[in-house]
Amino acid sequence: MPNKKIRIALDVMGGDFAPINEINAAISISEKYSSEIEIILIGKKSIIIEELKKQNKATDSFEIFEADDVITMNDDPTDAIKNKKESSIYKGLEFHKNSNSDAFVSAGNTGAMLSLSTVLLGRVKGVARPTIGSFFPSVSEYPVLVMDVGATVEPKARYLYEFAVMGSIYYKEIIGKSNPSVGLLNVGEEEIKGTDIIKETYKLLKNSNLNFIGNIEGRDIFEAKSDIVICDGFVGNIVLKFAESFLNLLKSTIKDYSEKSFLNKAKVGLMIPVLKDVLKSLDYQNYGGVPLLGVNGVSIIGHGKSSPKALENMILTAKDMVNADINLKIEKALLT
Repeated sequence: MPNKKIRIALDVMGGDFAPINEINAAISISEKYSSEIEIILIGKKSIIIEELKKQNKATDSFEIFEADDVITMNDDPTDAIKNKKESSIYKGLEFHKNSNSDAFVSAGNTGAMLSLSTVLLGRVKGVARPTIGSFFPSVSEYPVLVMDVGATVEPKARYLYEFAVMGSIYYKEIIGKSNPSVGLLNVGEEEIKGTDIIKETYKLLKNSNLNFIGNIEGRDIFEAKSDIVICDGFVGNIVLKFAESFLNLLKSTIKDYSEKSFLNKAKVGLMIPVLKDVLKSLDYQNYGGVPLLGVNGVSIIGHGKSSPKALENMILTAKDMVNADINLKIEKALLT
């Protein structure tokens, strides 16, 4: 008997380049994974149909769920909860909550996704505060998962401990590495360093069953001293945005070097194939979006500038989350 298709609801209106990139991603996924994934498009039906026609795709190729409003990147998440209940994010999460889809994916307003996912989906039993993590490239064959990267800027020690538990389960299931190591981001390696919350978190992690290796510093992230890096959302978001800017700096530096002389341009030209392969591992698009771990559902949050490729990877992350039944594993880990 064939396996049931995973139904993934996609916010078509959320990203900076919506709906073009979202529709392109949906078409590509439907062609590549027709036997595994079914995409439901969430948004303004007239706009979705118009874009499907532009892509020479039959207007009945996808199930479309009407959402008349849009939460913009400038909208306040709190206001969106109260005043934008017809938006694609709100309606998409409701659609998912009502078991009409197995997951919801959006490259829209991150704050709204965090707030609405928590309010509408609720939390997994045992979870005090949901979290988001982001994969960073590293010198290792495995990426490094940094969490939290923006969901909770002023956490309690218990929250950070839960982040480590959820991150370990997610890393093991998605990356496939058993017993991943956990490091606590700090201003030094010594146990006595850091704020009171960091010191308390250290004790919780040290006395846990996690593969905790102790404190690590910022320079250790790309060195993959630990598979998972735990920090509060304030620090994590700064680290994330700084890391994202590095790729642009590298590209700009190479371009400036090549423009200084014909010889430099020739050197760079010879290196282009190598540079493409090297820079590929640094591109956020390869990791797509990140899940909001700890909510009672599968909510995948993407970068506002997500390309079709990044959106495709977000959808595949959602598929992997559903197949791995990560929420059940999180619940068992935190309640036992």
